[in-house]
Amino acid sequence: MPETLDSYDLAILQQLQADGRLTNTELAQRVGLSAAPCWRRVRALEQAGYIRGYRAEIDRHKIGLGVLAFVRLDAAQVNATELRRLETAIRAIPEIVSCHYISGAGTFELQVVGRDLEQFSRFAREVLIQLPNVKDLHTSFSLGEVKADGALPIGLG
Repeated sequence: MPETLDSYDLAILQQLQADGRLTNTELAQRVGLSAAPCWRRVRALEQAGYIRGYRAEIDRHKIGLGVLAFVRLDAAQVNATELRRLETAIRAIPEIVSCHYISGAGTFELQVVGRDLEQFSRFAREVLIQLPNVKDLHTSFSLGEVKADGALPIGLG
């Protein structure tokens, strides 16, 4: 796969991002290719790591996860060994749906889901603050989602 993507590759990425359940035939029609070359391009995009996977987008409220918290986590020690231990622990916790290294105050920014405030409070006290190398937590709660589709602006890069 070349470093630069052509207009067909970008169109494929955009269409699959909008609807990952498209059949190859539907995708090929939408991007203006025949089925075989479209399929080869999709496979090449997958193998090159442009497409990391496919999944359903679930409404968290409908499955009983009414709380979305943004937790800034401060590490007690910022060295490679301790940060790797903390990263490993974070990856193993399903309630943490995303984690990013951040600049400024704090070490990590987590997105954490929970059933309700009581359950989240218990989770913060019994799980988050007990993680290895955690110095402090600072939490903000989502009061409502303005935009949360996660779609990337294809073609800006």
